[in-house]
Parts: sequence; structure tokens; C-alpha cells
Amino acid sequence: MRPHDMGTLFDEAAAGGARTVFHLDRPFDIAPEAGTRWTVAELADLVRVTAARLAGAGVRPGDRVAIVKDNHWDYDLLACAAVRVGAVPALLSARLDPEDLRTLLTRLRPAALVTTSAVLARCGDASPPVRVTVDPAAPGAVHLAALDASRPCPPVRRPDDDPLVIHHTSGTTGLPKLVVHSTRTLVHTLARFEAVRYPAVGIRRDDVLLNAGAYAHGRTFCWTAVVLSAPPAEVVLLTGDDPDTADPLLRAHPPTVVEALPASYVRLRPLTTRLDNPFRRVRLYISTYDAVHPPALRAYLTASRHARPLWMQGWGQTETGPLTFRFHTRRSALAPDAESTARRLGRPVPGRTRLRAVDPDTLRPVPRGRPGLLLVRTAALALGYVAEDGRWDAKRVGAWWSTGDVGVHHRDGGVSVLDREADGPAGLSCLRTEDILEERLPQALECVVLGAADGDPLPVVVTADGRLDPDAWEEATNGLPTLREPAVLTWDDVPRTGTGKVRRAVLAFPGSR
Repeated sequence: MRPHDMGTLFDEAAAGGARTVFHLDRPFDIAPEAGTRWTVAELADLVRVTAARLAGAGVRPGDRVAIVKDNHWDYDLLACAAVRVGAVPALLSARLDPEDLRTLLTRLRPAALVTTSAVLARCGDASPPVRVTVDPAAPGAVHLAALDASRPCPPVRRPDDDPLVIHHTSGTTGLPKLVVHSTRTLVHTLARFEAVRYPAVGIRRDDVLLNAGAYAHGRTFCWTAVVLSAPPAEVVLLTGDDPDTADPLLRAHPPTVVEALPASYVRLRPLTTRLDNPFRRVRLYISTYDAVHPPALRAYLTASRHARPLWMQGWGQTETGPLTFRFHTRRSALAPDAESTARRLGRPVPGRTRLRAVDPDTLRPVPRGRPGLLLVRTAALALGYVAEDGRWDAKRVGAWWSTGDVGVHHRDGGVSVLDREADGPAGLSCLRTEDILEERLPQALECVVLGAADGDPLPVVVTADGRLDPDAWEEATNGLPTLREPAVLTWDDVPRTGTGKVRRAVLAFPGSR
């Protein structure tokens, strides 16, 4: 089945005989009493019921519906329910800074807000007139479960080029942007391409898929379309990344395909060394958002007992979807140059994406092999930014789109990303330096290098206990460009986005939120 309409996606999968069983680490927020095991038919019914309740709350075709709640896959179920009634869902992470959340809600001007009582208290005057909570109702709001679900709610079809869904960018360097995708860009272009059962990397009917994602993000909405169109045997969904909490569920349903946030790969890594490690059956790992550092990549490939496990690393953006892919094997991950090539992110998707590097000032192409601002051309490019037309237009360079990333387009067609345009100091790749530091500091959970306009870059080393041996640091920085003395933090000390990315601007300037 090809993905076509997100509003009837689950109905079509159930009618097509999909027998996938979904296992949750905790019940859905929109169905807290319904347990943690779901069939496709049960999910289809939940989407239908939720759509009827949204219609009962007053949601109408063309309305924007903001969804802000705790991380769970029912973000996408709520989104599909909103699409079913002809509305445009806008998925916002509950981990957004309260001021940023209020700003985005002001820009969205939604007709309705689906949220929790805790988030509602942070929204203030930015809340729309229709407020629906997934937990018991707060003052001025109605509880979702209390809304009438008995009235017929036939699906509403909207043109393929109309807005389908709104997601926000990660916001690592400042206020996130609100990105609008259509059915044509997200479903017909991105999801249909991925839903093909390709050899080695396509979903198989006997697969057990694990997703440890950020469910407010555009990647999982596309993933949902793919999974329902090429159904596997089982799907396991994690809402958090505590290894002890995840371990029992993963051992009960050991995955064959894993897709997780880079931060989740870091947090779940202790499971790879346990005697009955839950990754023993994995044939394919998938990472997006950011590159996973070489030590973590090796740990997971080594944990698999599959003869030839693959790691598929994708690079892309909310505005464009995936742009390049690269594959790692045990052999490539153990190669002597693994740390220096970790930022080689593969080649553009054949026949679907074109890429070039240009001088950031003149926008003229630079020779292959030289750093430049990376531009792309893709049919999956989003429709625009909500309430920021000028910002969107400023990123268009004729028929090309500016990614805002500085990188190298190599002679073999491959791409390396060095830094965000706003982050990298001259003469140093912060990202590559991070890879080297993590390679040399086994005790580090994560290393972050922050460029500074007024001096040497500031390294931040994240360890389990917030401590770092000075001798180990001195040895790790041998031969590297001059860095400041490191700031050593624990995982919870680091400000993060909803996708687990480090909020670099906040980390560098704590007073900036």
C-alpha cells in the first residue's frame, strides 16, 4: 500500500490486512486506560474517535490545531485525527522554552490547542479559545475524553498542495521556525520513496521496528506513513531513553530495525554491553537529526549478532526531509580513519536531490573539495515558514535552498558537514573536534564545542558524574587547536531541544534562556 491520505491512513492499513502489533512503554496520553498493546484496527478506531471528539470541540476544515503534550506517538494519532476533519495540525514539543512556545502559538493563531494542564498553565494569553486537555480538564479547558465521539465524522479530503501539517525546527541556535509541509511534499515525495521494500534497508514483513523518537517532529510523522504502508510484524515505541526502563520492553520484543535520536543512542548505549543485550537481532540501525559519534556507532554494530549489520545515517532538515545517506558497517566503523570521516554523510539521494557548495558571501559555486555553504534542490521542499515569509525567501537562492550548513562537496559526490553557518569559528570544525574528543575520552557521554567570537572555542564535556580527569583531558586535546578549559556537566545539566540536540546558544550564553 502506498501512503496517500494521513487522515485515513490507519483505516486503509487495517482494510489492507495489516497485522502489525504495536507495543508501548507506557499507555497513550489520549487513551490512558487502554493499555500498551495495540493492533492496527484498534489504532484506526482510536483515530476515528479522536477525530469525532475534535469535531465536537469545534474544529473545522482549514483550522489550525496546535498539539503540545508529553512525548509519545499519540502526537501522530492526534495529527491524523486533525487531518481527518480537514484541519492542519501543528505539532509543538512540550520541551520548548515557555517564551518560545508562546511566541510560536502567537504566530500560529490556532483555532484549537490540544495539550496538558501543565502546558496550558505555561501558555498564558497565547492560548486559543478552544482548549482541549488530554488529562483531566483544567480551568477554561475541556477534557478530550469527555467530548462526544458518537457523531459521524466522515473524512475530509483537501488538495495535495494545501498545507497538511506544521512542524518546528529543532531550535538549537535560537527560536524554532514553523515549517509547513503538504501532502505532496511529505507523503507523496518523502514517505512513498521510503515505503518501498528495498533490499537490505527496506522494512520486511517479519521485522520488529524500534522507534525511540521525538514524536512532535516531522521525521516521525513521515515514519508513521511509511510503517503503515509497509507494515512489519511488530513495532516497539519508546517515549524516554532511560536504559533501565527500556530494557524489559526491548528484551521482550528484541528489535531487528532501530531508529532513534542520536541522544537516545547515547543514553541507551549501556544496554549494548549487557549479557542479554536487546540489540542482538538488529540488522539495520537508522540515525537522523545529527551524526552519531563513532564510539556509539561501534558499540551498537558490535552488539548485533547479525552477520552484516548496517548503520544508515541520514542528513536532512525539517524543511527538506532526507538529503543524503551513508552506510556504516562493522569494518568501516573500526577503520583507522573512522573519526576523521564521521562527518562524511554520503551522497545526495539519486534522482531526487541535487547539492552544491557556494561561497557564503557571493553565493558563487566553490570548487569540489573546498568548504562552502551547502545548497540543495529537492521536490520535497516545504511550502514555507508560518508568519516568516521574509525569512523563507531569504533562504531561497534561485531554484536552490540554503541549508545553513557549511560543508564540503567532495569530488566523488559525497558531502561532509563541518558546522552550522552560525556556529563554526574560522579554521576549526566544531563537529569534527567533537568526534575526536569523544573518541579519545571513553568516559564522556557527549562532547560539545562552542565557537566564540571573542576567543578560543569552549568545550563542554558531559560525563555521568560531572567529573573529568585533568590528565585525560590534556591527553585528549593533544594536537588539537587551542581550546578553553572544559566545562564539565552531567547529562541533565545540558539544555536540549525536543529532539535531544544541544541548545548551543543557551549553553554558550546561559542567560539567553
